[in-house]
Amino acid sequence: LLPEAAFVRLPTILKLLPISKSTWLSGVKSGHFPKPVRLGKRITAWRVEDIRKLINGPEDGGKSWN
Repeated sequence: LLPEAAFVRLPTILKLLPISKSTWLSGVKSGHFPKPVRLGKRITAWRVEDIRKLINGPEDGGKSWN
């Protein structure tokens, strides 16, 4: 479903996770979810690797995107 290395935008993430946009953004701000990457002035995305770790759980048992 997700490529090995790429960036995903928020609408794609919200299709994969059963949470609202405001919950996602609050989680990013608090550090519970991965931080985004700015690809341009008005383009924000997340690394697929970080989203995959969030969905599958990191292998070391802790969050690895901070």
